[in-house]
Amino acid sequence: MRFFERGWLSANNVLFTGEETALVDSGYLTHAPQTLALVRHALDGRPLQRLLNTHLHSDHCGGNAALQATYSCHTAIPQAEAAKVAAWDEAALSYRATGQQCARFRFNALLAPGQQIELGGIPWEVLGAPGHDPHAVLLFCPGEGILIAGDALWENGFGVIFPELEGESGFDETRATLDLIGMLDARVVIPGHGRLFTDVAGALQRAYSRLDYLSAAPQRNAENAIKVLVKFLLLERQRIALVELPGLLAGIPVVRSAMGQMDVAALPIDTAYTTVANWAIASLIRAQAARLDGNFLLDQ
Repeated sequence: MRFFERGWLSANNVLFTGEETALVDSGYLTHAPQTLALVRHALDGRPLQRLLNTHLHSDHCGGNAALQATYSCHTAIPQAEAAKVAAWDEAALSYRATGQQCARFRFNALLAPGQQIELGGIPWEVLGAPGHDPHAVLLFCPGEGILIAGDALWENGFGVIFPELEGESGFDETRATLDLIGMLDARVVIPGHGRLFTDVAGALQRAYSRLDYLSAAPQRNAENAIKVLVKFLLLERQRIALVELPGLLAGIPVVRSAMGQMDVAALPIDTAYTTVANWAIASLIRAQAARLDGNFLLDQ
């Protein structure tokens, strides 16, 4: 089993190089050539036979189409996403809502909680992991104590709790998923972003603390989502003209939903987007996640 820690525009990848080759998650669309290069080099001329996705956010499945075109690999996705992928409903799949890209791909099989699959010649359990994404799954190998967590648990937190931005339940589901992870005898966690880690108890403690902070005031989750989405835009484009950012945010439906939970909700809509853009710029600069260069915001 090989672990590829990727930059934050792409999710991490896990490659199994045994008798049957398989890749878990495929990164973002614009990083697809890099994903292909990593897989080709590691497989040394062998084909990629299987592809699996922990969930279908664009940074986890954006390389699916390129891998399928190259290898015709058998692809498994979370069960609840089947109809959306078959119809290629970009709104329901979140790509239109988040203003992100994903090339159309196909699927051959479904991953459902309670299933047992084989990767690397050993059994893995498929477990439901709602919260960040209501249809996400975990892959857990009880025999080795390895958890492929996607965005359900990172070393220092978890992914944005998107359902809450749409007025749906997400905080409770995130807590239940953390509770589930706590009941597993995991000794190594491979997160969707960041390095793999072994201090599972410490990561869970930090995740619970983060969840308590966000759920105590839902505006915090909305603000976090907007910062993440603007940072994603910066990672993808590298530089954004300051005057263009309010318009870019206006084109991302989930931003409008998040703004409904913020102090700008009562402002005229154009003023609200400008206010949120200015707030996001200041927040990212303060966190040293971006910098100004004249009239442009640059990634950092």
